Amino acid sequence: MRRLLQYLALLGYVVFLAFPLLWLLSTALKTPHEMASLTPTWIPRHPVLTNFTDAFSEQDIVGSAARSLGVAVASAVLTVVLALPAAYAMARYRSLVNRFAVGWVLVSQVFPFILIIIPLFMVLRSLDLVNTLPGLTIVHVTFTLPFALWMLQGYVRAVPRELEEAAAVDGAGRVRSIVNVVAPLLAPGVVATLLFAFISSWNEFLFALVVLKDPDVATLPLTLVKFTGAEGVVRLGPLAAASLLATIPSLAFFAIIQRRLRSGLMAGAVKG
Repeated sequence: MRRLLQYLALLGYVVFLAFPLLWLLSTALKTPHEMASLTPTWIPRHPVLTNFTDAFSEQDIVGSAARSLGVAVASAVLTVVLALPAAYAMARYRSLVNRFAVGWVLVSQVFPFILIIIPLFMVLRSLDLVNTLPGLTIVHVTFTLPFALWMLQGYVRAVPRELEEAAAVDGAGRVRSIVNVVAPLLAPGVVATLLFAFISSWNEFLFALVVLKDPDVATLPLTLVKFTGAEGVVRLGPLAAASLLATIPSLAFFAIIQRRLRSGLMAGAVKG
């Protein structure tokens, strides 16, 4: 009986998480008349694909998705590359500077990100990076780096120092012990940080709205907004279809990286 209740609770949790995606799929397949009905339907009575064709014909979904994908991948990789050595130094070397750095990372998360929009815009303008994808990538790295640094330094602290000391006794230098001993144990943390940075960049709208002005460099969140007319009238069908397609890269990235996460956990267990 207890196991049955656990399965029922798990099923309810899965349905709760999947409900927005299922409702989005249902809306994308409905006709405008059915969407305007006062009685909502779970399953479309007459499924249509015109919402998908309208979404592709009205807006540059493919191009904006490609630009968002490039920015998200570059932001995720740069975030990990910058945060990993800093996280190792913060976790392994205790000093007043390190304690101040950890405190500043925590304090920086308290302030709303909207406070740094104007300074960031001025810096990007001075570097001639406004209205460019590299400029948006720098902004995304800026606001994901503190949390990524905090995540990774927690993973580094979880790795016992004795493993590095044992490697040093066996004749391994600092770099070799980090690469052969510490790095495999940090694989789950690196994968989780990559996932966090990718999803944060993929879904980010506010900074993209401020930095990017040219429609030719617009990312996917900016393109989705265009399905809302100047009068505030939302074209719900094409918007639902485009939003459903926008979730595919995130789901695919998560499916790929989840396998790496499991293999990293197993490798870490073997190495430990």
